[in-house]
Amino acid sequence: MLIAIAADLDTSLSSVVQAAGAYFLAYGLMQPVWGMVSDSIGLVRTMRLALLCAGLASLAGAFAWSALALGIARGVAGGFYGAAYPASLIYLGDTVPADWRQRDVARLMVGVALGTGLSFFGAGLVAQLWSWRAAFVITGAAGLVLAVVLRRLPEPPRTRAHRTVLSPLLAVARSRATLLVLGLAFLEGAVLLGVLTLLPAAVEASGATTAVAGAVTAVYGLAVFVAAGLVGRLSRRLHPSWLIGIGAGSALTACAVLAVSRTPAVALGVTVLLGLAWTAMHSSLQTWATEVLPAARATVVSLFAGSLFIGSALAAVAVADLADAGSYRLIFVLTGIAAVPLGVIAVWGRARWRRPA
Repeated sequence: MLIAIAADLDTSLSSVVQAAGAYFLAYGLMQPVWGMVSDSIGLVRTMRLALLCAGLASLAGAFAWSALALGIARGVAGGFYGAAYPASLIYLGDTVPADWRQRDVARLMVGVALGTGLSFFGAGLVAQLWSWRAAFVITGAAGLVLAVVLRRLPEPPRTRAHRTVLSPLLAVARSRATLLVLGLAFLEGAVLLGVLTLLPAAVEASGATTAVAGAVTAVYGLAVFVAAGLVGRLSRRLHPSWLIGIGAGSALTACAVLAVSRTPAVALGVTVLLGLAWTAMHSSLQTWATEVLPAARATVVSLFAGSLFIGSALAAVAVADLADAGSYRLIFVLTGIAAVPLGVIAVWGRARWRRPA
């Protein structure tokens, strides 16, 4: 919806991209806070409280009158929505045995990807036929409904007790493996989420309509759904480092293709590559995050999500002017270059790491 919002608010695309970056930045910065809150009041209560406030903030964003007002509303929404998905991962870490965890993390990712794909298609269609504001009303209402529905989810027993609020953060700071995982999450956010965020605008810049750009990107959800089954089977035969390598290779190929062409037909193939990259690499890194420091799992997973979205936010801000100028080729070349060290370091690190007893 970036181009539609810029046109309606009579502002530059760069300003709207930065407003989107405010969402990701707040999402990421609030992760350590939500990790500590969930340890104090419980995972389910944390999710319900955050979804209630996030839903209200999304509704407020629908009435924004300027890019600044939109950025503030989306920043508040991102700060609260940031509690939902990491808490879901922590929930899996607390309730699913380690041998089955990557399978269930991949299944969780399928749900997220299908929702993401539906949102791309639905938002593009709503923005073209009606108004971009309606998309924020719909997502805000969904947050409020989920805050009620999650009453049925059992609260897992609390197994983490820290002497002080800073104890888990200090444990993270002393763990080299954990710091490596967090650094990889930062790079992954810049590469994978950065490409996915700008893909609809890049397709639209090639001459496609808003609805077509959204529909093409929506295939990403289906791609993740299909890739999850493949990755689930491969995870029983291959070491996670191999899955990370497959994902990094797919991400690099997607960036290389987008640097050459961004037509709807080409973008369809790119979404398949991105779906495979996300499922193979991200599920492996997420599973690693739940295992690397079990005594501070909530904090690690929250910091992981925070690093992921801070990387995405800073990448969005860094390329905002390039997007405004329509320099999508250069954007995807730079993203492809960043994908190389991400893949090499992640494969090397995961191959060397051993699960603690």
